[in-house]
Amino acid sequence: MENQTGVHKRRVRYKGTHPRSYKEKYKELNPEKYADTIDKVIRKGSTPAGMHISIMVKEILDFLRIKPGQKGLDATLGYGGHSREMLKCLNGEGHLYSLDIDPIEIVKTKKRLQDAGFGEDILTVIQKNFAYIDEVAAEYGPFDFLMADLGVSSMQIDNPDRGFSYKFDGPLDLRLNPESGQSAAERLRSVTPDELEGMLIENSDEPYAAEITKEVFKEFRKGNKIETTKRLAEVIEQALVVVPEKERKEAVKKSCQRTFQALRIDVNSEFEVLEAFLEKLPDVMAPGGRIAILTFHSGEDRLVKKSFKRLQKAGVYSEVATDVVRPSAEECAKNGRARSTKMRWAIKA
Repeated sequence: MENQTGVHKRRVRYKGTHPRSYKEKYKELNPEKYADTIDKVIRKGSTPAGMHISIMVKEILDFLRIKPGQKGLDATLGYGGHSREMLKCLNGEGHLYSLDIDPIEIVKTKKRLQDAGFGEDILTVIQKNFAYIDEVAAEYGPFDFLMADLGVSSMQIDNPDRGFSYKFDGPLDLRLNPESGQSAAERLRSVTPDELEGMLIENSDEPYAAEITKEVFKEFRKGNKIETTKRLAEVIEQALVVVPEKERKEAVKKSCQRTFQALRIDVNSEFEVLEAFLEKLPDVMAPGGRIAILTFHSGEDRLVKKSFKRLQKAGVYSEVATDVVRPSAEECAKNGRARSTKMRWAIKA
């Protein structure tokens, strides 16, 4: 590869066997190019960095019963795994519309699907938040089938530049669309102690919400900043000195997970967005249209369950899931990120 000066520049390679920087993991930044390496990681039950393994594909397709010639909507494109399988079911007839809010990943995924043979004759990719499905349906609907995967994609979690995980050091961002709104660091600086404690309780049932809030504002009073994922994790660890030492490591890990989840939900207005999506959902579906939604924590699942039951009672849905559908034990063993998944479904009257 040559740069603009014409001087040959070598690609940065692993420094030793365990590169510290995500940016040195060139294999995992371009997973499709390194099938053998990726296959080994997947066989170990892990998700390769920079890649996303679609969850409950069989269960979704078994319910949606997609037929060639139908029109469908993937409300959460992500890595494109679910879209790819739904496109296969269409067998070249009909059309799939796929939405995503992430301006970084949507470009990569569109190219990935185009390279797999799914061009604009059968697939339309739209950068739009699924809260606005009514706008999409006004132009392209109504839809015969629809699915939404409410989880954050692994590509986002595994990229430290996005700030989604306490496991990697990076800017405390957490925005699904980094071009819009406040970052998590900015949000932390703008909330009151009561707001932060409430956020931690409501968004993730954090049992140490009061202790974490107290420690965060103690840091702010000292004039210290909390602008990186590592710094926030350190503050959480400081807050949990109240936990017995033998239990502390696991408690810190879980509180970090819950705190980052709570901030992510707040920064991206995820509950408000989901409520808008669920309210508009029936109007974008054709009669008999089938809907499948994957959720990953209790707050999301409650909203979906209540909406489906309420609208079934009103006669809008002819049938809804009475119990959640869970991934198989085999899938959970292969993909640890599937363990918390719940699927609910509904059929438009």
